[in-house]
Amino acid sequence: MVNREYLAMLGNKSVIRELSEYANARGKEIGYENVFDFSLGNPSVPAPDSYRDISVRLLQEEEPLNLHGYNPTMGDPRVKQKVAESLNNRFGMSYTAEHIFPTAGAAGAIAHALRCVTEPDEEVMVFAPYFSEYGAYIRGARASIKVVPIKADDFQINFEAAEAVFNEKTAAVLINTPNNPSGAVYTEETLRRLAQVLTEKSAQYGHTIFLISDEPYREIVFDGKKQAYPAKFYPHTLTCYSFSKSLSVPGERVGYVAVSPDCEQADKMVAMMGQISRGLGHNCPSSLPMLAAAYCLEDTADLAVYETNMNLLYDTFKELGFTVPRPGGTFYIMPKALEDDAVAFCKKALKYDLVFVPGNGFEAPGFFRVAYCVNTEKVERSLSAIRRFVEAEYPNR
Repeated sequence: MVNREYLAMLGNKSVIRELSEYANARGKEIGYENVFDFSLGNPSVPAPDSYRDISVRLLQEEEPLNLHGYNPTMGDPRVKQKVAESLNNRFGMSYTAEHIFPTAGAAGAIAHALRCVTEPDEEVMVFAPYFSEYGAYIRGARASIKVVPIKADDFQINFEAAEAVFNEKTAAVLINTPNNPSGAVYTEETLRRLAQVLTEKSAQYGHTIFLISDEPYREIVFDGKKQAYPAKFYPHTLTCYSFSKSLSVPGERVGYVAVSPDCEQADKMVAMMGQISRGLGHNCPSSLPMLAAAYCLEDTADLAVYETNMNLLYDTFKELGFTVPRPGGTFYIMPKALEDDAVAFCKKALKYDLVFVPGNGFEAPGFFRVAYCVNTEKVERSLSAIRRFVEAEYPNR
């Protein structure tokens, strides 16, 4: 018999993917340059020259068997050492190579982290709005997702609502900052308060509540600011990272888990992940892309375009009367729709070839997500379409 769980999942297609497919089909009709597709968070800038150059050099100079052979189950020691040193230099940590586990992107990192710190039927807390795939990741670990309602004024953590969600089955809290879908950047004050709450709740329930910090947008922060490093504030933290956004190489699928040296069972976590890999069929992530990324840890693609795009859209949405917290990073903005039903709002936008994603799938009903990782020239052209849409459909806003 085929697996009924996965068979049932076929009826729950990603709204984001469906909208992206619609945009591609519409593009074939009128030219994709005329479709303002803000559905998919796919980086839109090229990788830095340094990544290309080191990839070429490795292909030319590295021993083929070393470059194309299987990685060790625990990861290439060279990569692990370089990642540990970079994190220590940047954030004042004390990682060693033994605290780093290379993975196939942040998704692979989260999959391993969840299985390390949860058991079946335990609970993982997330804060709305959150990346819609978290539910699948958590259920894949045989845990349950528990959602803390949205704090709509600034998309920071809703600590008051979280109080009612914590219980003795809470095994971990999964955060994402800078945040997809809202663009919010958790402040140092927020992270310190979260650490205090986790410490208190761990003592109350008699077991450690782990923090899993999903940080693929760490380098995309605006106004000259930086993202505070969550593991700096709470010792029992597993940091999940991907180079997809920083180096603009999402197709390479390279990332890692960094286990805080002061984490409970820190000396065993990476070895556990090696065992988890056996069950996931994840063993030995790609050799060449991972090694190339390790030589570019302090580099990024030209990420400034995302701040330019954000300001164009933010100013326009504010001018048109939208309620919209200003993003602190990422390449997403999340305004409140001009009617209660964000799905209906986004359907109306399609008539103007504007492809927005309703916030329902992010546990943010009434909001919609705009992924502005597109060419700035196209963002500029979209502004008149947004104005036409709003003025025609919501004249009495």
